Amino acid sequence: MQNIEKTNLNEEQPKVAVFEKPQTTSKKPKKALKIIIFSLIFIVTSLAVFSSQVLVSEQSSSSWFSHLPIIKQLKHLAESADRDLKGENIDRINILLLGMGGKKHEGGNLTDTIILASLEPSTKKVAMISIPRDMAVPVENMGYRKINSINAYAENNQEGSGGMAVSQAIGDIINVPIDYYFRVDFEAFTNLIDELGGIEVLVENTLDDYRYPISGREDDPNYNSRYEHLHVEKGLQTMDGSLALKFARSRHGINGEGSDFARAKRQQAIILAAKDKILNTGNLLKPKMISDIIMNFQEHISTNLKVWEIIKLWSMFSDVDKSKITNKVLDNSANGLLTDSISDMGAYILSPRSGDFTEIQYFINNIFSSAPEAVTTKVANERATIEVRNGTWINGLASKTALDIEKLGFIVVRIGNSAQQNFQKSVLYDLTYGEKASSLSILKEATGANVSYGLPDWLVADIDKELKNEANPIQPDFILILGQDADISNSGKENLEKEN
Repeated sequence: MQNIEKTNLNEEQPKVAVFEKPQTTSKKPKKALKIIIFSLIFIVTSLAVFSSQVLVSEQSSSSWFSHLPIIKQLKHLAESADRDLKGENIDRINILLLGMGGKKHEGGNLTDTIILASLEPSTKKVAMISIPRDMAVPVENMGYRKINSINAYAENNQEGSGGMAVSQAIGDIINVPIDYYFRVDFEAFTNLIDELGGIEVLVENTLDDYRYPISGREDDPNYNSRYEHLHVEKGLQTMDGSLALKFARSRHGINGEGSDFARAKRQQAIILAAKDKILNTGNLLKPKMISDIIMNFQEHISTNLKVWEIIKLWSMFSDVDKSKITNKVLDNSANGLLTDSISDMGAYILSPRSGDFTEIQYFINNIFSSAPEAVTTKVANERATIEVRNGTWINGLASKTALDIEKLGFIVVRIGNSAQQNFQKSVLYDLTYGEKASSLSILKEATGANVSYGLPDWLVADIDKELKNEANPIQPDFILILGQDADISNSGKENLEKEN
């Protein structure tokens, strides 16, 4: 059996964020896009510094670049060259990307876009994990509040403290240290996209939003005049700043594009498209463009990254291959880690499905672990599907095990609890009766489960009852019922290995 070094999950309950309650306004905040562009900022700033170093020998000290505050830090770069970035010593750098409306918008301090960018220096792998704005987190003396309000609470208490406050709160609940943060408002986003001459975005699904609000017509007596039909066709599309903004902020799309989770995926697509445009455009070597971009950013971004850290990040990840970028969204789908809830104040919130954050912690801590290619190829060739059920009272065991099994190449079609939860030993029911022998062998080795070729009557009755509530039930190839032996230390995690 192949093994990797395991990530130990700290089961300690998360700390609570402590902030003063912000003053409320009589107006309802507008639901404007708060998109972040970490890749854009970090790469543009780095290129600006590099370009200024090239130009310094050819231009006088009164030139455009000498007036940029960022250039004043260049003298510190040489002495910082051998320093490690935060998190580099443990091969995991975590950067929180926050997007908000900004000063010109009501509710401008609500960080409605939150993405955890996790970087693994040794493999140059990158994971972008979108955290929904409605996810509830503990705030002292206030109970649970939506994650997007923490920046506002902190800024109301002390201006400029929001980015660090959100980083601390998220780091506490997911048990992952947040090393750096970028906080951006969407005005910088639209201006930068236009400066670049637009971006090429790969649209995964056609977007049709018949209720996209028209700015300035919010109170039009003719209700239908308040909205426009936003249509973006599937495929590679060229977008200017305005269209990219609409594409990312749309909330009422049809065919599954109206959820915050779909919106999060579109935002990630825009980030990658902008990164590609910056890397491929020759315009960034033009001093005026660099100057305009940085001057624009100064009023619209906040970060705890120093210039030398930005440059080192650039040198480490500027050439990252797309195949090494993982995009995930924490959501409330059938196999998602979140579930719909109602807060004590009657507001809609998203809560961890397991009742605490341990499942989410496990997911994030192990996002870079993967199975050997030889294993995943065998499973993929057989297109093996599996249903995972928790046969114990160990909270979140099925979800954590399913995450590991997915990395082996299996398609997990269903996760849930078993009607009987007194299993000591895991049992694997093979509904293919040996037709998918490679997948069966891999599962048996990964889980250590006993194999059976027939379902007991109680399980048949249990499945029959559950399938009545499903519109299009899928019969899996395998059903795994987890026993006490399948606790975290003995799950499929043992068969995953990090790729060098």
